[in-house]
Amino acid sequence: MECLRIRTYVLKFKGRYLLGTACMLGAIGLDLLSPVLIRRIIDDVILDGKQQLLMALLLGLLGIGLGRALLGYVKEFTFDWIGMTATNQMRKDVFDHVQTLSVEFFHQHNTGELMTRIKDDVDKVCVAIGFVGMLAVEAAVHTVLVVVCMLRLSPLLTLVPLALLPLIGVMALQMERKLGAVYDEISDETAAMNTVAEENLAGVRTVKAFTKEEYEKDKFRGHNKRFYNLNMKQARLVAAYQPAISGTGKIMLLAVVIVGGVLVIRGDMTLGTLSAFSEYANNIIWPMEIIGWLSNDIGSAMASWKKIKRIMEETPVICDPDAPVFLEQVQGRLTFEHVSLSLGGRKILEDISFDLQPGKTLGIMGMTGAGKSMLVSLAQRFYDPTEGAVLLDGVDLRRLSLRQLRSSMAAVTQDVFLFSDTVNQNVKMGRKSTLDEVSVKQALQQAEAGEFVSNLSRQEETLIGERGVGLSGGQKQRISIARAIAKGAPVLLLDDSTSALDMETEEALQENLRHTGPMTKVIIGHRISAVRDADEILILRDGRILERGNHEELMKRKGEYYRTWCVQYGEEVSACQ
Repeated sequence: MECLRIRTYVLKFKGRYLLGTACMLGAIGLDLLSPVLIRRIIDDVILDGKQQLLMALLLGLLGIGLGRALLGYVKEFTFDWIGMTATNQMRKDVFDHVQTLSVEFFHQHNTGELMTRIKDDVDKVCVAIGFVGMLAVEAAVHTVLVVVCMLRLSPLLTLVPLALLPLIGVMALQMERKLGAVYDEISDETAAMNTVAEENLAGVRTVKAFTKEEYEKDKFRGHNKRFYNLNMKQARLVAAYQPAISGTGKIMLLAVVIVGGVLVIRGDMTLGTLSAFSEYANNIIWPMEIIGWLSNDIGSAMASWKKIKRIMEETPVICDPDAPVFLEQVQGRLTFEHVSLSLGGRKILEDISFDLQPGKTLGIMGMTGAGKSMLVSLAQRFYDPTEGAVLLDGVDLRRLSLRQLRSSMAAVTQDVFLFSDTVNQNVKMGRKSTLDEVSVKQALQQAEAGEFVSNLSRQEETLIGERGVGLSGGQKQRISIARAIAKGAPVLLLDDSTSALDMETEEALQENLRHTGPMTKVIIGHRISAVRDADEILILRDGRILERGNHEELMKRKGEYYRTWCVQYGEEVSACQ
């Protein structure tokens, strides 16, 4: 899986890779040609007095310099382009894949972790297949060709650098192995620290309300300290190995000069040859010096790729059928047939049945944890029932395409989420390309949000903060309801969506909803006022239907619904009975 995925990105840019590689090989060839000209200048011009060759040799060195600059520019730009383009494509692929995953996946992976995978880890991988990968190949090819050139000049003197190369290789491998483990820990800690920061910033009001600033600062300091310690551990490893690698290279160059000098004195080598050999030996030092750095980046990239790969190997639990049924026109009939649901070995719902006809309203009440919100999740097929079936217009949801199913429903959840954008764009979310400004205003009016939006600084074009920061809970709920109304879906799902509204506003909103057209509605609420006008009301307890009927029927039964009414409307239950 790993090689296949990386190879896919590499092959996508094979033309660019060939261009960059050709320029790289050309630049290396010019680097290797320069010592040859220096050798001739010393031996032929300076020592033998052939001054007529000097101009041609100097022009040759100038040409090498210009050619090296041109080829180096093309090479660097090409591999940087590959890295940036691959980053753009890979990040898109990872993000697109994450979008296909089921809701259950997001319950198991926090936001900070996913942000780290999509941003930091993708950057590291793409640097490795771009600039760093190119540099690693260049260092290897350069080293091999330089050794060949040195062997041609003096096989005996070549033994000096070759004796030290294995030592440098061993040190580089040791450093890479130790750094790989550290990079893995750094990546995990980055995700954890991002999560803490993201949660704190998103929940800043709660933090301040409970005066937990010091607690949150201590928690962040703990992760930040561990992040610091891991980076210091990395720095200590680099500091321990890198000077040794660099120092060995300098010792090698000194040994070449000493041994080569002896050979020149003995007459076994010309001064020009020693100069050329020394230039080659000097050129072989830089690949040795960056071995540690390349190992760092490549080790980090491989650790990041393993984490990305784990995300990419995740498969959605909820997906489209092979041959989905397409409904020509969704009427909005929603049916639960003996639906039961278990998650994590725990029973959430058991034997839930109802048949909600198009244009009718179903109210759902019950204690916290009774399973009310899970009915909305099942209706949108965020989960599939363990037993039974959920149907839309008589067709099992598992046979419909997810796009048609979810576009046929508009939901307002308990946890209202508004994007950091204008009121207008938030309301348009369900129909961004088709909804006009008049429809936006109408939706806001129906959601009882028109008055307060008109008093905002720029009305519908007012930019609201992240997650609706700057608005009250009731205002956020009303904009969220306007967004659902504006979508114009056949089925409207309201999950405790009026809990932050005052009774007067809620009553006006309920009246408006009764005139939104032939829309099937599921209204979940804790207050009788939210569901009393529904055609049927379900009372849930422990995932089962305890009572059902309309308001009048349930009041006559004098059960759980009746007792709730007595409590909410200030009557003693005993007096009511």
